[in-house]
Amino acid sequence: MVAREAGTNGKLLAGKASFDHIYEQRDPRAYFSTLGTLEYQIPHHAQRVFRKLLEAGPRPAAEATVTDLCCSYGINTALLRHDLVLDDLYVRYAQAESDSTGDLAARDRRFFHGRRRAKAPRTVGIDRSARAVAYARTAGMLDEGFGEDLESAEPSAALRAAVADTSMVTVTGGVGYITHRTFQRLLDCVRRPPWVAAFVLRGVAYQRIAEVLGRHGLVTEKLPGRTFRQRRFASAEEARTTVSALTSAGIPVRDKESTGYFHTDLYLSRPAGDVAAQPLDRLFAD
Repeated sequence: MVAREAGTNGKLLAGKASFDHIYEQRDPRAYFSTLGTLEYQIPHHAQRVFRKLLEAGPRPAAEATVTDLCCSYGINTALLRHDLVLDDLYVRYAQAESDSTGDLAARDRRFFHGRRRAKAPRTVGIDRSARAVAYARTAGMLDEGFGEDLESAEPSAALRAAVADTSMVTVTGGVGYITHRTFQRLLDCVRRPPWVAAFVLRGVAYQRIAEVLGRHGLVTEKLPGRTFRQRRFASAEEARTTVSALTSAGIPVRDKESTGYFHTDLYLSRPAGDVAAQPLDRLFAD
């Protein structure tokens, strides 16, 4: 179980650079051009982890439904179910400067269709940016997507139906901006307890989310001895604020944030029987 932990949510998140504008564009070119300069890499790490979890999960990958929270343009799901790596997408969108959004989406749809993995899962995305979700659906990065904010409102009937058979929930950058409320509303829609895999910035408390997941029959573990880079700090001020918040909370930053990058922890929540059958350290032994 996740031990009660010191939270730095307010100070850490308030000190982060805002990139809200890149999630409100009609296509992901600004997303990749902006974040590429900061070596944004968490989708790369998530690709390996999520594929491993699909292999080990409660359903065969081809029969699984993965629901990605804070999905934006569907990057996680694009990498999960296509023969691609993150660098392929950085290169692709850098070369598409002159395309209209419509032309880019049409070319993307053909591009992803031709690289679909044989046993790709069904994917559903949820994000408060309706524009980003709409592009992800049109371009084929998502099977279904919903521009809804579960922090402030109950899910629509269509969303409820789409996520009912979810076998795995994923999130790579949203925890702290979304809270236990989003997880509660999502889990209330799902017929059977899914696995939940979350990459969470160090210093952002996960305890209340773990408690909600526990009420749905899930045991939460944190991967020990390993963190994952998210991106490089956007400024000296962002670095100073982050390091200060973590240090004040007693979280060591040496060889992690002190090197100039945000780092995340990996939390995995599963039914107790699955935890007993395949402990976390064995699951990620490689």
